[in-house]
Formats: sequence, C-alpha cells, structure tokens
Amino acid sequence: MQEGAGVLVHRAIGHEDTNRLDPFLMLDDFGSTRKEGYEAGFPSHPHRGFETVTYMLKGEMEHRDSTGRSGIIGPGDVQWMTAGSGIIHEEMPRMKGGELRGLQLWANLPAKKKMTEPTYRGYEKKSIPVVKTSGGAEVRVIAGTVSGERGPVRDVAIDPEYLDISMNPDTEFRHDVPEEHTAFAYVLEGEAEFDDSGETASARVLVVFESGEQIVVRTKGEPVRFIFVAGKPLKEPVAWRGSVVMNTQEELRQAYQEVRAGTFVKQH
Repeated sequence: MQEGAGVLVHRAIGHEDTNRLDPFLMLDDFGSTRKEGYEAGFPSHPHRGFETVTYMLKGEMEHRDSTGRSGIIGPGDVQWMTAGSGIIHEEMPRMKGGELRGLQLWANLPAKKKMTEPTYRGYEKKSIPVVKTSGGAEVRVIAGTVSGERGPVRDVAIDPEYLDISMNPDTEFRHDVPEEHTAFAYVLEGEAEFDDSGETASARVLVVFESGEQIVVRTKGEPVRFIFVAGKPLKEPVAWRGSVVMNTQEELRQAYQEVRAGTFVKQH
C-alpha cells in the first residue's frame, strides 16, 4: 500500500487491530529500492493524541515540525515523538548506500495525556545498548531492560518495551513480560519458532503473544532478526481518523475544525 505522497509501506498493524493490540495502533514497514517508491515522502500533516516511534534500519529520514525542530534519523537511530495536543510535521525518507528501510510504530496516549505539550526525543545508534544473552541472542535495547541493561527510552505512559533481536541458527531467547501487557514480534528477516507449536514465522509476519509471563523464541537452521514490542493496555475508547487519535468522535471533529481554522497547534 501507499502512504503519505506515495511511500510504499507494508502495514503490519492497522485499524482492525485497535482492540486486540491496545495500546498499539499501527506498525508500518516502509522502504524501497526505487526512488518513485519513497521520494515524495510524507508532506506536512497533523498529529494529535498519540506517539510515533520511527526506527531506521537502512537509509535516512529527514524531519521537521511545527515546534521548530528538524534533523536526520540515520541507520540504527530512533525518534520517539509525543504528538500530544498537536503537532504538524513532515518526514522525507532518503536512501543511503542504495538502501532504505524503516519502521514506524504508533502508540496511543491515555486520555489524561492526549493534550499534553508535544515532545520529541531522538536517540542515536550509539546510545542504544547492545546485550548478548546466554542463549545466543544479540539484543538492541531501545526501551525496557534485558540482562540489567536499560534502554534510553524511559518515562513513557504505556511502560513500553522495544527490542531489536538477532539470533543465530539453533539458539533460544527467553524474556519475561508483565502478564497484563500486550506483546508482539515482527519478523524483519529469517525465521523462528515463536511458541511451542513448532510453527515458524518468517519475514514480514506479525506474531501476537498470548498473555503470560515469559516469551520463548527458538531458531533452527536459519538465523532471524525481529523486533519485540510490549506495553500496558490503556483500556479506553478509541476515536481515530487519519493522524488524530482521541477518545470521542466530538474530540475528533474538534481537532479537524482546528486544522481547518489554523488553530491546531497549541501554545503551552
């Protein structure tokens, strides 16, 4: 599918998953080897009521927004943006070394924080700890804790975990997860067994874990790389249209009236 002004994306999580994957709203895997598949980018558009997490795997993303911030997210870098009461921004992906691939995750905000002041946090690759587990996995800890190493993303409402995990053939990864948290994996490349059924998941497959206290991932003859994401459900009503996510339809109508009136971005 296409998003923005024509960027090719694979949507792993969307509107139909809102209740099942609370507090997560969307996960897009974007990238192309052809300029026409990405160069138009994501022109200026409004966000309100949720957070976007952009993780670049290959290539770069240039961004600028209504707070006056701008910059470039490079390979291995993460941008965690809280749209809060309203932000207008644009994102322009570009290749580096002939490659472009990234992930954007949308995470909901609780009602009490939907109109908070917009904030932006950028984390360079070098600030993200890498852990080698006893089971043979290599884990980049963006949010959460693995083997005592805590990721740089902290103090987020949904208490998230965001891990980039690479495993060699014939290895195992075990990780404890709070029982009430929603948890999923998204396979970037290779394949692995994500439960005890013996069935494997391969590239661009989303695996949703049942509630429990530990996940187990095993590889056999192939390596695998996947992201693991978990967070505390909000259990609140969701009213979602375009790039605005609120709790009621009236709040949605108000947001888009403000967009048309030029009063969407608030002064804090």
